[in-house]
Amino acid sequence: MEYTSGGSSWTHALRRLGRAMLPRRPQKRGFAWSVLTPVVLVVAGMLFSLSAATAHGTDLRDDRRPELTNLIAERKKSIADARDRAARLRSEIDRQQQSQAGADGQVDEQRKRGDAEQAAAGLTAMHGPGLVVRLDDAPRRADGTRPAGATPDDLVVHQQDVQAVVNALWAGGAEAMTLMGVRVIATSAVRCVGNTLLLDGRVYSPPFEVAAIGDQAAMRRALEGSEGVRLFSEAADSFGLGYQVRVEADIRTPAYDGSTALRAAQAGS
Repeated sequence: MEYTSGGSSWTHALRRLGRAMLPRRPQKRGFAWSVLTPVVLVVAGMLFSLSAATAHGTDLRDDRRPELTNLIAERKKSIADARDRAARLRSEIDRQQQSQAGADGQVDEQRKRGDAEQAAAGLTAMHGPGLVVRLDDAPRRADGTRPAGATPDDLVVHQQDVQAVVNALWAGGAEAMTLMGVRVIATSAVRCVGNTLLLDGRVYSPPFEVAAIGDQAAMRRALEGSEGVRLFSEAADSFGLGYQVRVEADIRTPAYDGSTALRAAQAGS
C-alpha cells in the first residue's frame, strides 16, 4: 500500500471526522401515519371479533353444496318412506275390504264393480306393443356458443312439450302409459321446475321418456297431428333438441301406486 501526503488529504479526513462527531438528527415520522396506525389496528380487531361471533366456530366461507345435497337426499328418503307406508296402508285396506266382502253382499258387489274398473284406472300392470317417445335438451357446445337465433329457453325441454306428447298419445288411443317409468293416470300432473320434471313427488332430469301401450299407427298419427309436438319437432331440427319416436313390441307398465283421492271433479258436457 502506498501512502500519500498533502493538504487536501488531511482536510478531507478532518471533515469526515467532524461529521462523525456531530449528533444525528432524528427522522421525522409522518403525523398522519402515526395517527392512522392505531385506528387501523382497532378496526381490524373489531372485524375479527365480529367474524368470530357470527361464525360460532364454523367456517363462514364453507361451501354449502354438501349441505344442500344432504337435504335433498333426506327429502327423497322421506318421500320414499311415505310412499312405502301408503302402499302398506292400501294393502291393509284391501285386506279389510276382502274380509268384509264375504260377510256383506253390498260390500262384495261394490268391490266387484271397483275391480272391473281397475285396469281402466291404471291400477293394474299391463304390457303390450306401443311407442316410446324420447325428448332431450340440446347438447352443450364445446365452445359455449348457441345455435344462431336460439335463446337458452330454446335449448331445453319444457313442461308444455312433455304435456303435448302425453296428450297426443292419449288422443291416439293409448291404453296405458308411463313417464320415466312411472304409471300415468287421468289425475297425474306433469310439472317442470327449470329443466327437471316433477312427478308424484320425484324429480327427474332429461332425457324424458314417455312409453304408451296401444295401436302404434294411431298413436303415431296423433303425434304427427299435434300442434305442440310439431313445434317441438321443428325446434329439435333447428336447435339440436332430442326428439325420437320408436316402436316397441312389448312395453311393460306397472300399476299406479300413488294416491287416487280426488278433491274436486267436473263432469264433461
